[in-house]
Amino acid sequence: MWFFARDPVRDFPFELIPEPPEGGPPGPWALHRGRKKATGCLVSIFVYDVKPGAEEQTQVAKAAFKRLKTLRHPNILAYIDGLETEKCLHVVTEAVTPLGIYLKARVEAGGLKELEISWGLHQIVKALSFLVNDCSLIHNNVCMAAVFVDRAGEWKLGGLDYMYSAQGNGGGPPRKGIPELEQYDPPELADSSGRVVREKWSADMWRLGCLIWEVFNGPLPRAAALRNPGKIPKSLVPHYCELVGANPKVRPNPARFLQNCRAPGGFMSNRFVETNLFLEEIQIKEPAEKQKFFQELSKSLDAFPEDFCRHKVLPQLLTAFEFGNAGAVVLTPLFKVGKFLSAEEYQQKIIPVVVKMFSSTDRAMRIRLLQQMEQFIQYLDEPTVNTQIFPHVVHGFLDTNPAIREQTVKSMLLLAPKLNEANLNVELMKHFARLQAKDEQGPIRCNTTVCLGKIGSYLSASTRHRVLTSAFSRATKDPFAPSRVAGVLGFAATHNLYSMNDCAHKILPVLCGLTVDPEKSVRDQAFKAIRSFLSKLESVSEDPTQLEEVEKDVHAASSPGMGGAAASWAGWAVTGVSSLTSKLIRVHPTTAPTETNIPQRPTPEGVPAPAPTPVPATPTTSGHWETQEEDKDTAEDSSAADRWDDEDWGSLEEAESVLAQQDDWSTGGQVSRASQVSNSDHKPSKSPESDWSSWEAEGSWEQGWQEPSSQEPPLEGTRLASEYNWGGPESSDKGDPFATLSARPSTQPRPDSWGEDNWEGLETESRQAKAELARKKREERRREMEAKRAERKAAKGPMKLGARKLD
Repeated sequence: MWFFARDPVRDFPFELIPEPPEGGPPGPWALHRGRKKATGCLVSIFVYDVKPGAEEQTQVAKAAFKRLKTLRHPNILAYIDGLETEKCLHVVTEAVTPLGIYLKARVEAGGLKELEISWGLHQIVKALSFLVNDCSLIHNNVCMAAVFVDRAGEWKLGGLDYMYSAQGNGGGPPRKGIPELEQYDPPELADSSGRVVREKWSADMWRLGCLIWEVFNGPLPRAAALRNPGKIPKSLVPHYCELVGANPKVRPNPARFLQNCRAPGGFMSNRFVETNLFLEEIQIKEPAEKQKFFQELSKSLDAFPEDFCRHKVLPQLLTAFEFGNAGAVVLTPLFKVGKFLSAEEYQQKIIPVVVKMFSSTDRAMRIRLLQQMEQFIQYLDEPTVNTQIFPHVVHGFLDTNPAIREQTVKSMLLLAPKLNEANLNVELMKHFARLQAKDEQGPIRCNTTVCLGKIGSYLSASTRHRVLTSAFSRATKDPFAPSRVAGVLGFAATHNLYSMNDCAHKILPVLCGLTVDPEKSVRDQAFKAIRSFLSKLESVSEDPTQLEEVEKDVHAASSPGMGGAAASWAGWAVTGVSSLTSKLIRVHPTTAPTETNIPQRPTPEGVPAPAPTPVPATPTTSGHWETQEEDKDTAEDSSAADRWDDEDWGSLEEAESVLAQQDDWSTGGQVSRASQVSNSDHKPSKSPESDWSSWEAEGSWEQGWQEPSSQEPPLEGTRLASEYNWGGPESSDKGDPFATLSARPSTQPRPDSWGEDNWEGLETESRQAKAELARKKREERRREMEAKRAERKAAKGPMKLGARKLD
C-alpha cells in the first residue's frame, strides 16, 4: 500500500493570486495578493522562503510571525491565518497595500488630502503608544515600508520583524543588517558609550519623524535632510521638530504627541479625525450624541475620501440602523454614501435596509424616505415595489400630516412606472379620487391633479378613458386657483390620450367655461388650451385621414413617454405641469406667516350660503370619485407649510422637462410647519408680485401664484386683478374686464358618487335624458311582464290544494 504525504500549502485555505508581488518591507518578506478558496475574499499574504545559511533571518521572520499572531489592535496589521513549514512561512492578513505604493497612486489620481494624512499619522502614533505604553515593546522599524493601507484608507502598522522588549528581559534589539533600514536609526545609537540618557520611546519617535518627512517630501535621501521640513504643514512643523531633535530626552511620548497635535489649531484637529474617533467609540455613545453626530455627518461627507465613506462610514450607518435605533437621521448620510456604490453593492447593502425602513411607523423616517426616493428608485425591482413598498406607502394618503400626504402624492411619479395593474389602476386611483375631492389642503388637491397628469400615460386605456376627463374636469371647479390651472394643464399635457369626440364634447365645453374665471392665470391657460384643441380638431377636419394617426395613443395599452407630440404640440402645458407646484405664494422667510381669506363663491339670491364645513378625509369605495361640493372655499394657509418641497417636479419629466426652468424650492421647516396648517379664518396677506413670461418665449411661469382674494366685496388692502403688473412691458391703467366676475354659483350640491366604477365627471343634459329614457323602458318592461303573468294565471285558473305544478 502506498501512502502519499499531504502538501500543507495545497491544503491551506488561502491561495496566492498569480501575479508579481506587490513588495513589502525591506528584507526577506514578499507581499502577495491572495484570496480565500471558499469565499473568494481578498487578503494579503506575506511569504518568506527559508534559505539554507540564513538561520538568523529565519529566526527574525519566525519572531515576526509570532508577534503579529499575538498582537491585536485596530491600528496594527490584522492577522487572519498562517502557515509554517520547513520551506516557507505564510502570514495571511487583511487586504492591504504598502503605503509607498498607495501614496504614489493617490498622487497620480490627484493628490492625497491633508485630512487623510492627519488621520493616517494619528493611527500610526496611536499604535506606537499602544506598543510602548501598554505592552512595553519597542517597534524598532518605523518607516514607510512598515506602514500599510487597507481598502478604507486606514493606516496599519506592520513590519514587526525587529521588535524587542523595552524591559530588557528578551535581550537587546536584533541586528538588522539592511542598510535601507539602518538609515532611520537615531544618532544616539552610534554612541556606544551608553552615557546618552534617553527614554524607551526615543528611537521610535525619531523614526516617526523620518516617516512624517517621507510622507510629505518623498524618500529620505540622508539623515541630514531632516533639518529642512520641506512640504510639512506649518501646523505640524513644531511637533515634527521635537521628534527629530538631537536630544533624545526631549522627544515626546506618543500619547503626548497626539495630545499636542489634537490641540485647537493643531494638525490633527479637524472634522475628519473627529468623525473617525467618534465612529471608533460609537457603541458606547449616548443616543442623543449619536443623533447629533448623524445629523452633522452628511455635511462633511463631500470632503471625505470615497473609500473611507464606502468601507467605514457605510457599515457604521447600517449597524446604527439595525441595532442602534438611530432612526431617520441615518437616511441622508446613507443615501449620500450610496452614490459611491456600484449597482450590485447598492442592491446588496442599501436596498434591504430601505425596504425595512418603509415598514416603520416613524413619521420622520417615512417623509425622508419619500423625499429622497429619487436616489434609490432605480435600484428597486417591480416585485419589491408592489409587494413590500407600495402597501406601506399608500398609508401616507390617509395621514393627518399634510406634509406626508403631499410627499406621498409626489412619490407616485417615481413609483407609477413600476406598479402593477391592480395597484396603479385601482388602488392608486381610489386614493387620488379621495384626495382630489375631499382633502382640505388646496395645494394637495393641486398636487394630485399634477401627478395624475404626469402618470396618465402609464394607466390602462380603460382607466384613462374613465378617469382623466372626469378628474381634470373636477379640478377646473376647485376653489383653489392653482388647482384649476392644474386641471387645464392636465388636459393639454395628456391631449394625445383623448379621442376627437371627447375633445369636442367633453373637454372644450369645460375649458370654455374657464375663459371667464375670476383669476387671470386660469383664463390665460384656458385660452391656450382651447386654441390648441381647436387647432387639432381643425387639422383633422381638413384632412380626415389624420384621424387614425392623431388617435393612435387613445386605445394603446400604455405610452410612458407620451410621444414627441406632447412636447411639440403642448410643450407649454407639460412645462406648466412640471413647474406648477413651485409656483405657490411664497412668504418672506424673516416674517411671520400671514393669513388670507379665500374668495367665497356667491350663491344665487334667496339661497342661504351654508357654513363652511371641512370635508372629512374618509376613504372612498374603489372606483368612485367623491364629489361633495365646497360651497365656501376651504381656508388655505399661506405659510411655508403650504409651499412645495425642494424637489423640482420638472426634473422628473423625460424630454419635456428640459424646457422647464429650474425653480428654487423653499425647504425651510417643511416638515415641522406642515403639521400646523389649520382651517381657521385667515387675515388678508400682502399681494406678492406676479411676473409672467410670455408663452412664446418659455411657456412657463416665472413667479409665485397669486392667491385669490375675496371679490364681493374686496377686503381692505386687497387689490383687484387689474391692479397687478402681469408681466407686460409697462403697467396698464385699464380696468380688468373680469375683475367683477365671480366664480360660477353652485345652486345644487354634487352627487356623492358617480356610480359604481364610473368616473364620468360631467353629467350633461343628454346623459340625464338617456338615463330617464332607460328608466322608462325598464318601467314599461316591468308592466308588460306583470301583464303576461296575470294572463297565464287567469287562463289556468286557481290551483287545487295538493296539486303539483308540472309546467
